[in-house]
Amino acid sequence: MPRKYHGKYRIESTRLKNFDYGSNGVYFITIVTRDRDNFFGKIIDNEIKLTPAGKIVKKNWYKIPQKFTFIRLDEFVVMPNHIHGILWIEKTDGAGDRSDGDNAGNRRDAINRVSTDTDTDTDTDTNTDMKTESKPEKMIGGITGKNNPMLQNNISRVIRWYKGRCTYEIKKFLTVFAGQSRFHDRIIRNENELNRIRKYIILNPRRWQKDRNNDEDW
Repeated sequence: MPRKYHGKYRIESTRLKNFDYGSNGVYFITIVTRDRDNFFGKIIDNEIKLTPAGKIVKKNWYKIPQKFTFIRLDEFVVMPNHIHGILWIEKTDGAGDRSDGDNAGNRRDAINRVSTDTDTDTDTDTNTDMKTESKPEKMIGGITGKNNPMLQNNISRVIRWYKGRCTYEIKKFLTVFAGQSRFHDRIIRNENELNRIRKYIILNPRRWQKDRNNDEDW
């Protein structure tokens, strides 16, 4: 099992050179609260009991495909001070939108593409702006214009929206809630790795006492 989710969520390598993080693929996402504060809930009898903040991060995760139609969700868990989830990018046209066609085929193609195109460890740490929900259709993109990566259909844009939406809603009633500008992602390269990570996510509540201090900042 990769060190990414066996030990601390710290960066040991840069993003994979020349890899398009907006291309079809499967990504393991980890987001952790600042100072590892348990804003999201408590583990009781190996199950998470969500706080109002925890309910918000869960609700908004399941809204991601409504906001970004090229995203498909996989396993996901909210923990007291972090979340783990798997996201599929499944683009079927030039705009990056997902059709209702052969989704199973799309998933196989995504796994095959990542397996073929990557040959190094790809734990990453991505800078994102988490102030408010982004509205790219009204943005110019600064000096980079339409080439601004925050306007592209990629993992960074998705997580930027998710973190911003959650932070905005939570701070309405929990002003001490704070987030850092980073998240962690790992490209999942084959079916065996995908199944191991799925299992890890499912069993995460049972590992809480062991792993509770092994996560980096939100």
